[in-house]
Amino acid sequence: MDLLAVPALVLVFFVGASIGSFLNVVIYRLPAGLSLIYPPSRCPHCLTRLRKRENIPVFGWLRLKGKCAHCKSSIAPRYPLIEAITGILFVIVFWIFGISIQTLGYWTFLSWLLALAMIDLDTMTLPNPLTQSGLVLGLVFSTIVGFLSGGIVGAIGGFITAVIGAIVGIWLLDLIAIVASMILGQTAMGAGDSKLMAMIGAWLGWQLMLIGGFLACLTGAIVGIAALKLGRLSRRQAMPFGPFLALGAGLSLFYGQAMLSSYLQLFAL
Repeated sequence: MDLLAVPALVLVFFVGASIGSFLNVVIYRLPAGLSLIYPPSRCPHCLTRLRKRENIPVFGWLRLKGKCAHCKSSIAPRYPLIEAITGILFVIVFWIFGISIQTLGYWTFLSWLLALAMIDLDTMTLPNPLTQSGLVLGLVFSTIVGFLSGGIVGAIGGFITAVIGAIVGIWLLDLIAIVASMILGQTAMGAGDSKLMAMIGAWLGWQLMLIGGFLACLTGAIVGIAALKLGRLSRRQAMPFGPFLALGAGLSLFYGQAMLSSYLQLFAL
């Protein structure tokens, strides 16, 4: 690796970690109906406003040894973990796509996925403001990428591809939900999952979206079966599917094209 690239990657990591710090705010405040801007970051226990040196992503938590500097209450390690994960994702995207519109777009896409996954994990909901804005951004992104590669014709093609991906995504999840509900005799999937799948389709297109959906179902089934075997989940207990959809979409973004090419070569298509 070029040594000159190291400072750039470090900078990208801190940019991503800073975005991850804001995602922590979104994850906590959006489901609660609180403002994302005011009040500024504060201790969740004593509500004391964090000073600048305490609010440094990842390292601020490490410096404080996971405790509030004022009331000494423990601060959950998930906060620096989300910051670190976001930073790492930003570095991976930058490493693959370099300085490009794809990098900016996929930074946004992965940030939306991470926020939605954590909110669903916490509250079993996928907020419309995030899924709907993510869908719109996906349509815009696909249109811009198409325009940069093929002018007006490319922009139209990119937009149509994104729309098809969104439609196929929402129809596919709705169909799965209907069939699963009939088999289980209870609601198997929330409406938010279909909206998230539509968002993923707008960003990735219908082919990579299907791969992401398959990976989500596979990992969800494995985790669900393991949780049942370990007694962590009952047969009628609901399990959030958003995190698996987000994971499948992320894996499809990085590996989906290679998986699709291998599949087509395997069957000589």
